[in-house]
Amino acid sequence: MPLYETVFIARQELSTAQVDSLTETFCKILTDAKGKVSKTENWGMRTFAYKIEKSRKGHYVLIESDVEAPALLEMERQMRLSDDVLRYMTIKLEKLSDGPSVMMESDKEAA
Repeated sequence: MPLYETVFIARQELSTAQVDSLTETFCKILTDAKGKVSKTENWGMRTFAYKIEKSRKGHYVLIESDVEAPALLEMERQMRLSDDVLRYMTIKLEKLSDGPSVMMESDKEAA
């Protein structure tokens, strides 16, 4: 199956528990379609370079998956319909990443 990486931004008004619930909902769509979610990372609240829908900050979440395209399209459709998701982007990968993402590594260095 093809490998994909999806990053979405949730509204800043949401709590971490609500963002985790939203992530689980999107992952369930992929796993119900016999796909496999290899990694999810919550990058936390980050400041935008410019306002998005009158917001200055948002919760960033990464999902790496091994799934067929129809399931991915359904997840993206649900993201479009959700008022809690400000933006999302999915890219196709050659291979899954090993270890934490670059964003998680930069957080460790800053601490």
